[in-house]
Amino acid sequence: MNVLIVYAHPEPRSLNGALKDFAVQRLEAAGHTVSVSDLYAMKWKATLDADDNTAHVPGTVFNASLASKQAFVDGTQSDDIAREQEKLKWADAVILQFPLWWFSMPAILKGWVERVYAYGFAYGVGEHSDHHWGDRYGEGSLAGKRAMLVVTTGGWEPHYGVRGINGPIDDLLFPINHGVLFYPGFDVLPPFVIYRTGKMDEARFAQSADALGRRLDELWSTRPIPYRRQNAGDYTIPECTLREEIARGQVGFGAHVAH
Repeated sequence: MNVLIVYAHPEPRSLNGALKDFAVQRLEAAGHTVSVSDLYAMKWKATLDADDNTAHVPGTVFNASLASKQAFVDGTQSDDIAREQEKLKWADAVILQFPLWWFSMPAILKGWVERVYAYGFAYGVGEHSDHHWGDRYGEGSLAGKRAMLVVTTGGWEPHYGVRGINGPIDDLLFPINHGVLFYPGFDVLPPFVIYRTGKMDEARFAQSADALGRRLDELWSTRPIPYRRQNAGDYTIPECTLREEIARGQVGFGAHVAH
């Protein structure tokens, strides 16, 4: 299988750097082909702007969605965007690896998503009608592929528990898992999270690497998070709200998971 690791950490000698190297070795030893987009090493441009469409006419009004659509359709996207899209098409599985900074992904990774997920590629696809509101949330150009987050954080695991001060980790990662990954069609696996990174020592790193290795070994057998598909009957169309009989009485992120 082909695995793409999109990696966002500025220091190659960091814990994240060691985990990324371990993941590459583990996957390749299992016979998989691995490609790494090391965003800091690539000096990835994080800002979406008019320069992303090489056909943009200076002085004209820049509309991010329309410019993205035009560039994708006309083949005038900047080369770095087109290369990352080809990697996504090539991959059978995608791993986004990053430290949790201020309750989200680093800005450089967010910029990768904003620029690579072009209109017509990751959104704005499929028919929009009274019974089908676009190919999204379980459908789309990346359907049939798997995705998983590998996340590190300095906080203790209880801090991210159901009553933890930081909020449940599944809620914090929901916008990434459900929005960035499930939206364009990925089957999203439960995230692999390492807590309290400031207290990492040799023995604990060995334990963490062993746990990550098991998750990588099971990349194609792990059951995805059972997010509800938009066009499968759980939601009214075109309102895209849960039907009254679905998850009755539930609100919030958890209602969109079919337990």
